[in-house]
Amino acid sequence: MVTGCDSVPGFTAAAPAPGSPTRVQLEALLAGAESVESRPDVPGYERSCKAGDGCVFGPAWTDDYDGPGGHDGCGTRDNVLQVALTNVEFKPGTNECVVVAGSLADPYTGETIPFTKQDAGNVQIDHVYPLSAAWDMGASLWPIERRIQFANDVTYELMAVDGEENQAKSDKTPADWMPPNEAYHCFYAGRYLTVAVQYGLPITAADRETLTDVAQGCG
Repeated sequence: MVTGCDSVPGFTAAAPAPGSPTRVQLEALLAGAESVESRPDVPGYERSCKAGDGCVFGPAWTDDYDGPGGHDGCGTRDNVLQVALTNVEFKPGTNECVVVAGSLADPYTGETIPFTKQDAGNVQIDHVYPLSAAWDMGASLWPIERRIQFANDVTYELMAVDGEENQAKSDKTPADWMPPNEAYHCFYAGRYLTVAVQYGLPITAADRETLTDVAQGCG
């Protein structure tokens, strides 16, 4: 049996990280995901909520949504950090809500990254299925409440990751970006496909090819 994801061009073999889905599990997710030939370009995407902007996914990291973490008094970013970091320190007087320090075992690079509130950009929150891609692939037709829920989905859609890699990923989908940490390809493929299936968002033909290749090395 081949381990890792050596069939993906540009990446070497590596044993899948603990907790990664198996090939059978990924193939089941692939079977449940709809496909489109390519990503359309749907006008109207505006993440910003400044005056006059579209705010199409609601205010960033709002607590005002229905779903896990919603209406609990903490912003979504802090909810993700609380789970992802170790040695977490909270701002006094915030009922253990506002995270000011901790340590991240970053899945995208395999490195350990210190987090402090002063250098918060070192650890960022990634939307696994990028928001602008979701907009193009069908979210533009959703009611605003569903888009807000999607943007703050702490169960499937959000992960704390290395800031530089999050910027490098930008709004790319799997055909154009995979984590540089090869051991995390299987896990990432599982998360991406789970989001796609959960929300009825399609994947492109190129993404399907990449994720199918990844699945071959996933145990």
